Amino acid sequence: MITLCGFAVSNYYNIVKQVLLEKEIPFAEEYVTTGSKDEAVLADSPLAKVPFIRTPQGGLCESAVILDYLEAQYPAHPLMPSDAFAAAKVRELITFMNLHLELVARELYAQAFFGGTVSEAVQASVRKRLEKNIVAFKRIAKFAPYVAGDSFTLADCVAFSNLPLVGMATRAVYGDDLLAAGGVEYKSYVKLLGERPSSLAVIAGRKAAMTKP
Repeated sequence: MITLCGFAVSNYYNIVKQVLLEKEIPFAEEYVTTGSKDEAVLADSPLAKVPFIRTPQGGLCESAVILDYLEAQYPAHPLMPSDAFAAAKVRELITFMNLHLELVARELYAQAFFGGTVSEAVQASVRKRLEKNIVAFKRIAKFAPYVAGDSFTLADCVAFSNLPLVGMATRAVYGDDLLAAGGVEYKSYVKLLGERPSSLAVIAGRKAAMTKP
């Protein structure tokens, strides 16, 4: 059985969790925080990052790698197109959302979510990059009705956890949701995805984790 290690407030943890649920792969969850010095953690995630998974073959870290492994190892309930180019377009979307949207917006999280502050210089830099990247994202995102087209894919699991964070962080810091302001109509899309059983389970797990003392 697969063990998913991390914590349910992490968006990347929830991406992997949603994929496991969508593919109906049996799994257990193990609470692990970032930066652990535990040798058992470092053996599977050398940078002590989460999420990572434990499999019968050994540990595996980095969420994008985990998604590819799950799709290859558990072909039932596929979340990738069989056509090579269409599959590459899904990976393109995943990479774009992770690197050019969420990772950029992450520089705002200290102020947006954790009571810290981000310098005006960083705020300006993030805004400039995000506004440019959002225009580019619109060129490849379809929302028809799913982000890659007419089928639910791995990219939707990424979008469901990452796009709302970008919107919330930018609204908290700038007073403006840069995704919406840039013409990305993602809120009705996220609402649609939120009706899926896997999404409801992810939301419930996140809420439970956030209310723990």
